Amino acid sequence: MMKNSKIRTKTVLSCIAACVVLLFTSQCFAQSSTNKNQSKVSSFQYMKNFNQVFDYVLQNYVDELDPKSLYEGALKGMLDSIGDPYTLYLDPEYMRDLNDTTAGNFGGVGLQISKPTENKPDKPAYIEVSTPIEDTPGFRAGIQAGDYIIAIDGKPTPEMTMNEALGMLRGKIGETVTVTILRGKNMKFDVKLVRALIEVPTVKYEMLAGTKTGYVRLIQFTPETPKRVQQAISEFTEAGYDSLIIDLRDNPGGLLESAFEIGDMFIDEGPIVTTKSRLLFENQEFKASPAKTIVKDIPIVVLINRGSASASEILSGALKDNHLAYLVGERTYGKGSVQQVIPLSNIDGIKLTMARYYTPSDTNIDKIGIPPDYEIANFQKLSEEDEKIYISLIESKIIDETVEKNPGMKEQDIAGAAVKISKNYPLDLRILRRLIRIQVQRTGNNPINDMDYDLQLKEAMKIVKDPNFTQLIKNTKTLKQLQEEVEAANAADENK
Repeated sequence: MMKNSKIRTKTVLSCIAACVVLLFTSQCFAQSSTNKNQSKVSSFQYMKNFNQVFDYVLQNYVDELDPKSLYEGALKGMLDSIGDPYTLYLDPEYMRDLNDTTAGNFGGVGLQISKPTENKPDKPAYIEVSTPIEDTPGFRAGIQAGDYIIAIDGKPTPEMTMNEALGMLRGKIGETVTVTILRGKNMKFDVKLVRALIEVPTVKYEMLAGTKTGYVRLIQFTPETPKRVQQAISEFTEAGYDSLIIDLRDNPGGLLESAFEIGDMFIDEGPIVTTKSRLLFENQEFKASPAKTIVKDIPIVVLINRGSASASEILSGALKDNHLAYLVGERTYGKGSVQQVIPLSNIDGIKLTMARYYTPSDTNIDKIGIPPDYEIANFQKLSEEDEKIYISLIESKIIDETVEKNPGMKEQDIAGAAVKISKNYPLDLRILRRLIRIQVQRTGNNPINDMDYDLQLKEAMKIVKDPNFTQLIKNTKTLKQLQEEVEAANAADENK
């Protein structure tokens, strides 16, 4: 029979936690009104109860427990209860991976991924590919933004944590890992990847052949990105460029400050991005400086898709709201919040949403995204029959064998091989050429663009050379105007 004894005096760990809570409470929750003071007392009482339960469970549970597991579980549960997918506990393994990425390189397959916290029978918590990193095993294998990884080395991903998935995808350079991909509703196939040194990329650029159009692809927003963009603009200027295409497709974001600095190269006045929060020090307005504007009075097209997120949306939203660029492609991801990584010790930490960002027209695009001015998809939806053919083609390994038997294939060879393969696998020749080209490029440097396959880039090239481009830009609507139109339409529907 359990004795009615008081819970023993708190451990040193609990005392430290209580001190931390008191410090955070005094800094973040100090309020003047009676109700707010009551809230403050309540917060302290919750922590007092938590410390007592933590200590009591640790000392009295039937089996001996690891205090570290209780600590991590409590933090995960607390942050998960907020319901924000970007606010989470960073255990030592996650922090290590984050530090590897920040350092600029790590061993892995080169896929930016996300994972729902809830696993439901009707909606399994598959790992979703946010974007493949340029020139990595995942990218060269043709894995696309929006693909789902349903298994890693045969182990189903719905039951995995994000950290377990990262642990399996990352690892020793040169070792293999097999991912099972779900594309669309029914297309399932295995992709064998060899882990490589993944270097965090930033910018690629070139003058498009036979034109005076500069093309710059922003792969990720790092501290180096503004310098690389400035270098690209300088080289374009020397080459006499008269138009510009900025490619933000599959760019998952990065540093807000980098997006602001790049925006400042195009916008000469007014806000570029504004952050808003209940914390005063997080309320900031990032304004343009005329002295930093280096691109003026030329047609600009920005390419976007569902893999364009966060800082990519800050830049594309700023250019759109200022009527400086025409957006081509697909609606962006819709991440309108700002996070900070807060270390709790030398090995773990938390990532916390601290503010939301707003475009120059005072619009937040969280969970909405930014629509293109001209919508066009690169990937045509396959019919059920075509999906079966696609899967059969991947499983046959005929593309691998074709490239292996014909080293050094040129575009003419690729086109010819596509025609031959199409006799047994009747898919769109553009898709077949793309699949062969990816296999050819696995052993060499990947070109900056694929003009044969890239319908969105082709359309951008037409638009940027349109003699009526100035009028085209004037007719575009700000994000605020677009959202107001949607709200008005919804209100009209409700009143019917």
